[in-house]
Amino acid sequence: MNIKLTAPSRIACEIDLPASKSMSNRVLIIDALCGGRCRLHGLARCDDTAAVQRALASPDARVVDVGAAGTAMRFLTAYLATCEGRDVTIDGSERMRHRPIGVLVDALRQLGASIDYAGQEGCAPLHIEGRKLHGGRVRMAGNVSSQYVTALLLIAPAIGGIELTVEGDIASRPYIDMTLGLMKQFGIASRVEGNVITVPAGSYQPRDYSIEADWSAASYWYGLQAVLPGSRISLKGLEANSCQGDSRIAQLMWDLGVTSNWCGNYLDLGTAAVVPDGPVTVDLADVPDLAQTLAVTLCLLGRPYRLAGLATLRIKETDRLAALQTELGKLGYVVHTEGDEALCWDGSTTLPAALGVPHIATYCDHRMAMAMAIAAVKFPGLVIDDAQVVSKSYPQFWQHLRQAGFKIEQA
Repeated sequence: MNIKLTAPSRIACEIDLPASKSMSNRVLIIDALCGGRCRLHGLARCDDTAAVQRALASPDARVVDVGAAGTAMRFLTAYLATCEGRDVTIDGSERMRHRPIGVLVDALRQLGASIDYAGQEGCAPLHIEGRKLHGGRVRMAGNVSSQYVTALLLIAPAIGGIELTVEGDIASRPYIDMTLGLMKQFGIASRVEGNVITVPAGSYQPRDYSIEADWSAASYWYGLQAVLPGSRISLKGLEANSCQGDSRIAQLMWDLGVTSNWCGNYLDLGTAAVVPDGPVTVDLADVPDLAQTLAVTLCLLGRPYRLAGLATLRIKETDRLAALQTELGKLGYVVHTEGDEALCWDGSTTLPAALGVPHIATYCDHRMAMAMAIAAVKFPGLVIDDAQVVSKSYPQFWQHLRQAGFKIEQA
C-alpha cells in the first residue's frame, strides 16, 4: 500500500500512543519463565509483540516464524534453548535470515545450549534442541546488539545465574538497563560492575504489570512539533521517569526548540520562545532508533549535523544509514556517511533526484516510513511506499496522522 501525504499548516491534537514493544516483549519472556502467572496489562498491539505471543502460545510447534521481529528472534532463541525436550526451528523473513545472530548462539552454547544453523552460518533459521542449561561465566561482544545481552539476562535466573562479561563498547546501553530494571520488578536483583553483569539464580515472582507508552513512537510527534512550530501536540501514556532510553528524545528536541510539559497523564509539546539554530553534533550510540527521526527533522529545519554512534544501524531492519542517504537524497539533501559510525549533512542541497512527487522507499522498515513522513510538511503530496510496514511497532500511525489533520490518500 502506497500513500500520499499532505500535511496541515499546524497541528492541534491529542494522541494515545501505543504501548512499548520493547517492554512488552521483555515481560512476556519473564512471564513465560514464571509459568504464565503474571497479569500483564496494556501489552503492545503490533507485529513484533504478536510474534512473541504466538510463539509462547504454541509450545508444541515444530517451527516458529517471527517474521521481521528482531527482538522476538533474539529473545525466543534464548528462551527456547531452555525448554527441555523441545525440538524446534526458529525462522524469520528473508531480511532476518541475513541479520547476524552468531554472537548470541556462541554465548548460549557456552551455557550448554544445543543450537545448529539450518541455513547460512551465523544467521537464522536455527534448529534448537531445548535442554537444561547451566549457569556460570560467559563472555559476549557488546558492540553488535543489546538484544543479545538482554536475551541472556532474561533467562539467567532460570539456568542457575550467570556472570556475563560484555566485551568492548556496549551498544544501546539503556536497553540493557531497561531489562535489568524490569527483572528487578519481578524479583531478580542483579549487580553491575563495569562491563560485568551478575545475575543470581532464582525464580521470577508473578505480579500485575502495566506497560507504559512507547517513547520511540513519541519521537515522530516531537519531529512534527519541531517542523510545525506553534502546534499543540498532546501525548498520552508516557512516563516521565521512564526506563526507556528513547525518552532522551525530549532533551534532544529541546535543543531544536520543542518544549515538554507534563499535565497529569499527558505530555504537552510546544515551541520555545527562542528556537536555537546552528549545527548539531550528537552521539546516539545509546539511542540509535532516534537517528532517523533526527536526521529527517534536522534536514527540514536546515540544521547541519553529525549524528554519531550509529554502527548498529547497518544491521537493523535494513541498512538504515544507506537508506537515509538514498531517501533524503530524493528530497535534495546531500547526506553522507562516515563509515559505519556517523551520518552527516553540511547543509548542501541539490535538485530532487526526480521531478514530480517524490516516492519514499521504506525497505520493510517501520522507522523509515514514520520518520520520512515528517518530510510531508515541506514536500506536499509526498508518497510513502509500502506504508503498512508501520504495523511492526505502531499500527495506528497513519490513523493518528489523519487525526492530526494530515490528508492521506492511496497513491
